[in-house]
Amino acid sequence: MTSPRKFLTRDDLAPLARAALGPHRTLAGVTRLRGGSKKGVYRLSLDDGSTVVAYVWSADEDYWDSGPSDLSDPFSAGSSLDVFTAAHDRLAAAGVRTPRLLYADATHALVPSDVAVTEDVTGGSLEEALDRDPVAGRAALERLAGELAALHAHEGAGFGKVVVVDNGGASAAGSCEERVAEGALRDIAFATGRDARIGAVADRLTERIGELGAAVRPRARHALIHGELGPDHVLLDGHGHPALIDIEGLMYFDVEWEHVFLELRFGPHYDVLRVPGLDEDRLRLYRLAMHLSLVAGPLRLLDGDFPFTESMRAIAEHNLVRVLDLVRR
Repeated sequence: MTSPRKFLTRDDLAPLARAALGPHRTLAGVTRLRGGSKKGVYRLSLDDGSTVVAYVWSADEDYWDSGPSDLSDPFSAGSSLDVFTAAHDRLAAAGVRTPRLLYADATHALVPSDVAVTEDVTGGSLEEALDRDPVAGRAALERLAGELAALHAHEGAGFGKVVVVDNGGASAAGSCEERVAEGALRDIAFATGRDARIGAVADRLTERIGELGAAVRPRARHALIHGELGPDHVLLDGHGHPALIDIEGLMYFDVEWEHVFLELRFGPHYDVLRVPGLDEDRLRLYRLAMHLSLVAGPLRLLDGDFPFTESMRAIAEHNLVRVLDLVRR
């Protein structure tokens, strides 16, 4: 995208606020929240002092500029209203807290894009709580462990995105481990062209992915997982209870994929979330593949106009170091 991105204003979002909340409410202010790369997130402040959150799926809000997604790929961007509502409804059915959906509109009559309005969970993120008050943060983390146990207890008829599997569809990949290995090989090829350090070990990385993939035994069970659950993707309500956000990646998959990401993002706090019985062969494959993804993904964003370049470079560099460490073992 070469033209400047156009973000929404109070005037743009006023019709949405009226439709979602009724004519007795007036939109007093709008704040575009930082951090999203696939959709816009706006806090809508109302004249009675309350707030809600609006999600906007549009080309201007999508820094990946990825266009329509192939939803049969479990790892496709899948950033759209139908993916979001399917994930929201599945979490609600599983008894797992996520901000309550108040309104959704795909007509583009109010805003020229798909939009949704949810409750605003205002207790801050779990990441902030762990930094600010370790005791209260630990209690919230233990509650999250219970939520994850409930989430992972649910199984799908196959593996793939919730919006696909729950509607009788199937993933295009042969198995979870095959899809992860294929993605890792693509990430190696991409990163090789961006960083000489990856290029220098590309052959060994390719060989290592093959070795790790060959060690994984077939499995029929596929658990419901969030897919990208870090402490910044967990908000706390007024009672300190966790609510999951950025839910479009919700899918049925190997629970090991979830735990590799949890271990990476929660760091020293991961022990509270750790569970017994995980498949070590899957963990080894998925750990290397995850780090490769977190090298290639940020490098792709840096090819575009994503504004927070310093944080993306830091993520790519941290994970590149981990890739080099893992391939030398």
